[in-house]
Amino acid sequence: MNHRKDNELTAAALMELHVQAMFTHDGDMRIRTINEPWPGEELAPRFFMGRTIDGSSICRFRHDVPAGIAGQLRALVEDEPIVTEEVQTRPKHFAAYMNLLRTEHYSSGPCYWIPDQTTQAKQTVRITPGNIREYSLAGFEWLITEIDYDQPCVALIHENRVVSVCRSVRITERAHEAGLETLEECRGRGYAAAVVTGWAIEVQKMGALALYSTLWENSSSRRVANKLGLSYYGVNFTIR
Repeated sequence: MNHRKDNELTAAALMELHVQAMFTHDGDMRIRTINEPWPGEELAPRFFMGRTIDGSSICRFRHDVPAGIAGQLRALVEDEPIVTEEVQTRPKHFAAYMNLLRTEHYSSGPCYWIPDQTTQAKQTVRITPGNIREYSLAGFEWLITEIDYDQPCVALIHENRVVSVCRSVRITERAHEAGLETLEECRGRGYAAAVVTGWAIEVQKMGALALYSTLWENSSSRRVANKLGLSYYGVNFTIR
């Protein structure tokens, strides 16, 4: 069942779908763990902020952040300026966020959604538990332990070897987040763009949104987004 129409999407709605895909939430909308599809749990960051190109901002706090601190953080988020361009800048109240949570550890990066795709690269294939052993996984040996969980998973095959993979690494009914990996010796050949496109097609067949987010410092991942012309909708910022 298709849960959305692309022309009804707003940047604020996309950011909400992003944070719901990234983290598990409790009944109070506090975040608990990273929403990884495979077994095991990893604590969510203590603070998440998403700022969008339409001027909206959303924030989430881990369940153990004191209410007083959360209130101060929320007030600062409400005073953040709009993000209009895909340019790396720290939040207006960066120093205050870091001081309130007494840490130096943070991450930030651009967020994109992938419009409906129609043409899939010929060399890409859907990798499933049923066919994964048909291909060489040299350099991707770890994929065998995750293939039951990170579906859909799309790979580019070169000489029967998996050389690039895009798979669902955060999953909700309404949206999937992409996880992209390419063998180092095979980068710069357009393989990453091909598997992202193939993965997006599979996600969209399920009636879900295909989302793609990365870190500012991940220049190769950002180049893939730019090459594909993905739709930039905002910036995320997290504090561990």
